[in-house]
Amino acid sequence: MTDELRNFLELNLPRVKEGKKSKFSLGVSEPKVGSQIFEVAKIQCQSNEFVLELLRGVRLHFDRFIKDLKQNDLEKAQLGLGHSYSRAKVKFNVNRVDNMVIQASFLLDTLDKDINTFSMRVREWYSWHFPELVKIVNDNYLFAKIAKFVEDKSNLSEEHIPQLADIVGDEEKAKEIVEAAKASMGQDLSAIDLINVQQFAQRVMDLSEYRKKLYEYLVTKMNAIAPNLTCLIGEVVGARLISHAGSLSNLAKCPASTLQILGAEKALFRLLSYICL
Repeated sequence: MTDELRNFLELNLPRVKEGKKSKFSLGVSEPKVGSQIFEVAKIQCQSNEFVLELLRGVRLHFDRFIKDLKQNDLEKAQLGLGHSYSRAKVKFNVNRVDNMVIQASFLLDTLDKDINTFSMRVREWYSWHFPELVKIVNDNYLFAKIAKFVEDKSNLSEEHIPQLADIVGDEEKAKEIVEAAKASMGQDLSAIDLINVQQFAQRVMDLSEYRKKLYEYLVTKMNAIAPNLTCLIGEVVGARLISHAGSLSNLAKCPASTLQILGAEKALFRLLSYICL
């Protein structure tokens, strides 16, 4: 029982002497609250249909019981109560720390798909200007980084080789890129086209960097909440198993037969329907 409720009862109800039974009873809507009040304040409580009907009438005519109550004040109080109730419902649950792992796992899978789609779009877009670069650079992140650095291929020269070597990590490949730019068969792009390609390449680079940070975060969380599972099957696979099971507790309770089909339910049902046919 809170201190506020205890003070309210002491101010508004007759004091019950220790060892004696109260000459009145307090109606409450929740029996558990009544038992708690009796343990602390020794006040007899009851909860029955009569009390519930009486409380319903109090709620219905509440604005008539309080003097000088304005409609605006009542609406503000109702809004504040709604906010407090919602915060209590969605507050952090200390027993469900695996929620962060589940959300990070879903986001990591989404980022992988988005980065792959956007990287292919950058390669196709910039290949109209520098088609030879696709055969030289296979990595999508490096391709976007080089496209951002090179911009217009006609401006690429030997003096840019050290900077290109820092990007690709290979001086011979940097020289190959410069030589390919000199003999490139790609079309020229206008200034506005190059700006849009560079901005999109920068977006791909930013997403890739964020994906790396998210993966590091997932590794840290998995080692904290499920170190044994992480050692057995790794961080990403372990996080996916937790997300498919719903929680770490549910995963621990799953039998081996259920673990075998986690994430492959559609394929299993498709196989079973094919066998039935």
